[in-house]
Amino acid sequence: MSISAINSLVFQTKSTFPDLLSPKRVKLERTKFSTVKIFTVGSKSFVTSFQLAGIPGKISENPQKALEEIKTLTDDSDVGLVLVSDDITESINDELTALRAEKSTLVFALPATGSEKTEVDYRVMLKKILGV
Repeated sequence: MSISAINSLVFQTKSTFPDLLSPKRVKLERTKFSTVKIFTVGSKSFVTSFQLAGIPGKISENPQKALEEIKTLTDDSDVGLVLVSDDITESINDELTALRAEKSTLVFALPATGSEKTEVDYRVMLKKILGV
C-alpha cells in the first residue's frame, strides 16, 4: 500500500468518524442521593406487621391522635412516606387531604386487617388537593 493510499484512508476515517481520533475529556460528577424514611400509623396489628418488615410506626387507635402523629411525621424533613390504616382515615379524610396539599410528605392510606374493599375517587381527592 502506498503512502498516498494510507493518507487517503486516514483522511476518510477522520471525515467519517471525527470523534474517533481526537480524545475527549469527560467531567464526572457525583450525584447525591437522599434517602427518606417510611413510617406507619394505625392499629397495633397494622403497625406490627410493618415492623416485621423493618418499617417503624406509631400505634394509634384514636383518629384524632393519629392525625396528630401524622402531622408530627410530615413536619420531619427526613420522612418521605407515611402509611396509615384506612380504618383510622375514614373520619379524618378531609384533614388528611388538606395536609397532603400543604406538605411534600406522601400520606397514603392502606387497607387494615379485615377491612372491606372500598372505591377511592382519586379525581375528587386531586381536586381537593389542588383547590379546584
